[in-house]
Amino acid sequence: RASLLEVGGHLVGEGVLDSARDVFFLDFAELEAAVAGKGGDVRETVAARRAVHERERRRRHVPRVMLSDGTEPEAAMAGAAPEGAITGTPASSGTVTGTARVVLDPVGAQLEPGEILVCPSTDPGWTPLFLTAGGLVMEMGGAMSHGAVVAREYGIPAVVGVPDATHRIASGAQVTVNGAAGTVTTPA
Repeated sequence: RASLLEVGGHLVGEGVLDSARDVFFLDFAELEAAVAGKGGDVRETVAARRAVHERERRRRHVPRVMLSDGTEPEAAMAGAAPEGAITGTPASSGTVTGTARVVLDPVGAQLEPGEILVCPSTDPGWTPLFLTAGGLVMEMGGAMSHGAVVAREYGIPAVVGVPDATHRIASGAQVTVNGAAGTVTTPA
């Protein structure tokens, strides 16, 4: 990194880059051409790659599978999901209906017994919330993620990999989590 930053500093002095850190948005062939004075103006390339980098940094849903063009294929479900259902990956079987509680940070968070924990992801710091949770809906993760494993250990229904769950489900909403089908619905 230090050597690349030196190269970036040199290219800033030559008027090729705006910032030494811009070297990290170029590949080695592009850098070699730029140092040799044959790369032309690479600022547009850097700007385009920086825009993609910033967009990816803001991503709240990390796809488990991506196609070569960067898109995420939709998961095929065994059966048709009910109308208006939010779908994800089945993680812990069972069905439960309860009040949703969106929690973005486990520090100081509390769940009433039976509430459905809706969160971006979990790690061991979230485990105390599972003691009273009636179910789990998680934005990231798969069948072997922390939340899925703990939900199975505690015997609570869980659906994981639900895109934008913390925005699509409001705290206080009544929801039904079907951990076998991978669906979250609002009871009629």
